[in-house]
Formats: sequence, structure tokens, C-alpha cells
Amino acid sequence: MTLNEDAQTIARPTTETTRSRRVLPAAIGSQAIEYYDFLIYGTAASLVFGTQFFPSVSPVVGVLAAFATFAVGFLGRPVGAAIFGHIGDRYGRKPAVLGSLLLMAVATLLIGLLPTYAAVGVLAPILLTVLRVLQGISIGGQWAGVSLLALEHAPPHRRGLHAALPQIGVSVGLIGGTLMFLLISGLTNADEFAAWGWRIPFLLTVLMFPIAYYMHRYIEDTPSFRRAEAALAADGGRPRSSVVEVFRRPRQMLLAAGTYLAASVTFYVVVTGVLDYATRELRIPRGTVLTATMISMVAFAVAMVGAAWLSDLVGRRPVYAAGAALSAVWAFALFPLIESANFGLILLALSVAQVAVGAMFGTAASMFAEMFPPEVRYAGASFGNQFANIAGGGLAPFIMVALLASTGTPLSVAGYVAAASVVSLVSLALVRFPRAAEDVPSS
Repeated sequence: MTLNEDAQTIARPTTETTRSRRVLPAAIGSQAIEYYDFLIYGTAASLVFGTQFFPSVSPVVGVLAAFATFAVGFLGRPVGAAIFGHIGDRYGRKPAVLGSLLLMAVATLLIGLLPTYAAVGVLAPILLTVLRVLQGISIGGQWAGVSLLALEHAPPHRRGLHAALPQIGVSVGLIGGTLMFLLISGLTNADEFAAWGWRIPFLLTVLMFPIAYYMHRYIEDTPSFRRAEAALAADGGRPRSSVVEVFRRPRQMLLAAGTYLAASVTFYVVVTGVLDYATRELRIPRGTVLTATMISMVAFAVAMVGAAWLSDLVGRRPVYAAGAALSAVWAFALFPLIESANFGLILLALSVAQVAVGAMFGTAASMFAEMFPPEVRYAGASFGNQFANIAGGGLAPFIMVALLASTGTPLSVAGYVAAASVVSLVSLALVRFPRAAEDVPSS
């Protein structure tokens, strides 16, 4: 892309507006399918993987093993951030997102086709772990990509809202996955569900391919990326890899990771850890917990969009801080409400927690992007998000089970969530936004 071509592109507002309108539905759809694929693994780990892939005389050990492979997927995320961050900053946001989508589709389909431990022995958990790592690599490069596609096509006064809208896909993906497990659980008995019913949600990932085709055919790369390419061409060269640049000055990346820790820990405690605790420890019917989790995601989506809209008006920092503070306080009400075994109180517990998470999710996409200049933005935002997800999301269900087993009280888990929130608030206070002509952040 030359300076002339970039100027001509900017001079065609109608065409650019049409392209921008295509971006949001494609970004939301890709995020929905991506997170559907990634999160149904957590549901399956809670409900069936312990017995199908890690048979044990102790149900706790089987669940811990299943959640360990859930966590392993998060270890692949930095690899994905490095691979797709480099591609996204060097070759464009669009090819990076497409690559991550296709990788997720293949890995998830193969999980749905895997033989169990009873069929092939130890090879089954090994293959499951490998495919989970590939899922992690995919999502490690996808979150920042769809956020940047939306944000960098958006008008300056709506960047927070546009960057957050693809995150609705997280809610849609979780609701879709939960609904599928509810439907299949209702249509099959326990033996049928264990034998083949759990595979159906994984096989439905074929819906990823039409989304990928649409993005390939109709979406173009962002104006910010094209301008950065033009500026580099005018300077007569290209700096070293954006991944190298981010690690040479790691302060922003580490602050982004610390800031996101509360969102990651709270989300995965609520959507994965609570499902195991409520069904295995409290003996609450699976359908009750799955239904409450699914409905609570509506609160998540509403809070996320509202927080993003508000962040365009009052700034990213105060909105995110409010979400982290709510998460810390509500953690101590969450488990007593769940232990009531009353559907209404369980729904209240999960919904308020998801409001806190939504406030953080809705603000994080634009805030992380604004922490980095366009030429290293994909890598910087990806690494910050993914390191937080390793420390928080990947380990949260495992840590929750271990804390409950060792302390015998869910107050220890509440303390864990509150501690993560404090880390996020301190990190957020230390964040400093760079200022550039095209990227003036709301701080």
C-alpha cells in the first residue's frame, strides 16, 4: 500500500463506511464461534472429560486432571500471541484473524472425533492435550485481531463501543455452548451423553468456515494498519518484529496483563469453576446451573456494551476500576448465594458477577489497543491479554478446586478473586497512555 493509495482510500468515505459496516457482524460472528469452541471445552471438562479421558477412583482427581488440560490450553495462548501478533502487525489484521479462526475450527472438530481412554488408553489424554494447546494458540491470536478490526475501522468518538461489540461474541458463544449441552443432556440419558452426546457441540464448529469465507471475501484491512504501512514505506524500511519490540519495553505489556487479571479470574471461576462446585459438591442439578449460567451471560453482554459506551464518555480507567472493585466485593456474596441451591439466588449471584466482568471486558479491548502504537498494537494487546489469561483464566478452575479441597470453604476462593481484583486495580493505576495524532485515548 503506497501513500497515494492510502490517501485515495481515505478520500472515499462512502466505500469506507460500507466496509466498516461489514466489519462488526463479521467480528462478532467470528468471536462467537471462536469462544463457543474454546469454552465448550470447559463445560465438557466439568461434566464428562474426567471420566472419559482421565478415569480415576477419585472424582476430584479426575476433575483436576480435566481442568489441568483446560489450563494447558492457556499455555498455548502466548504462542498464538507471538505468531498471530507478528502476522497482524507485519501483514495485516485480517490474515491473522483468518488464520486463527481456521486453526480453532480444525482443533475443535478433531476433539469431537477423539477416541476415549477406554478405546486407546493413554493416547487419548495425550491427543486431547495437544488439541487443547492448538485451541489456545488460536485464541491467543484472535482476541486482539477482532478487537482491532472493529476499533481501527471505528470513528474516534466510538472506538470503545466498537472495540467492545465483538466481545458480545463471548456471551453468544457461551450461551450457545451451554444451550447445546442443555439440549443434548435433555435428549440423551447418562450413558448416551457419555458415549457420544458430548461430541455434538464440538462437531458443530463447522459453522466457523462460512464466517471465515465471509471475512476473506468481504473484509479489508484497517485504515490504521494501512497508514502504518504507508509510513514505514515512506521511511524506507521496517523495524524489527513487533513481538521483539514489545518485549524490549515490557512495562505496558505487564501492566495490561495485571489489569486484566481480575476479569479473567472472575469469568472462569463463574462459568467453569462454579459449574463443577455446584454440581459435584453441592449436588445441584446440572440443568439448574447451566441455565443460570446461560441467562447470566445476558447480564454480561448488557454490562459490557454499556461499559464500553460509558468509557467513550468518561474514560476507560474509571469504568474498568468500577468493574474490578465490584468483582472483589461480590466474590464474598457469590458462594453463599449459590449454596442456597435456590435458582433465583444462583442466577442473582452469577449475574452480578458477570456485570463486574462485563464492565472490565467491555473496556479492556479499546484500553489495551490504546496502550500501544499501531505498528506493535496487535502483539502488545495480545500478550497483555494472554499472560493474564494464563495466570487467571487457565489456572482459575484448577486453583478453585484445589482451594476447596484443601480448605473446605469457598471463602478461600472468594479471597482468591478479591486478591486478583486488587492486583488489577494497582496495575490500572500505573497505566500511562501514549499519545499520538490518530490515537488519542480516553484515560
